[in-house]
Amino acid sequence: MSKLQFNKRKHLINQDIKFPKVRVIGDDSQGGVMNTSDAIDLADSLDKDLILISENANPPIVKIEDYNKFLYNQEKSEKDRKKNYSKVEIKEIQLSCNIAENDLNTKSKKAKEFLEDANKVKCVIQLKGRQKGMPEQGELVMIKFADMLSEYGIPEAMPKLDGSKWLMMLKPKK
Repeated sequence: MSKLQFNKRKHLINQDIKFPKVRVIGDDSQGGVMNTSDAIDLADSLDKDLILISENANPPIVKIEDYNKFLYNQEKSEKDRKKNYSKVEIKEIQLSCNIAENDLNTKSKKAKEFLEDANKVKCVIQLKGRQKGMPEQGELVMIKFADMLSEYGIPEAMPKLDGSKWLMMLKPKK
């Protein structure tokens, strides 16, 4: 292996492992604790590499596997981990009980953008003054808003009244 490749390596392999005894793991090997030189000979006989996995263990843990295959599997698992991790943000949309139709359309367009970006949308209607006497109007606006966005997202639960606020959470359709 050239010096350039050696500097790029993240793991110690074969003769670079300087511990007197190691614990060997691998698909084809018997495993157990053995001298490092014996482990290197075993890896050579299998035409594979001895890769240091954990130097903090007592004794250090090594694996018998082809080094390029080992790197490929690590990269693959890293990509899978990143792919499965997605950060979901909650975006808030403020509505009112007596919102005009055009304003509701504008708010729904913005909420549609949020849902298409795989974000959740929290809809809030704050009841003020006389609106508190007729809270069902807020619920009707919420249901209408959810119906406008039915192609892009679905409500996690029906709108609920929390004190003087109507709350509803929309999650994106998959």
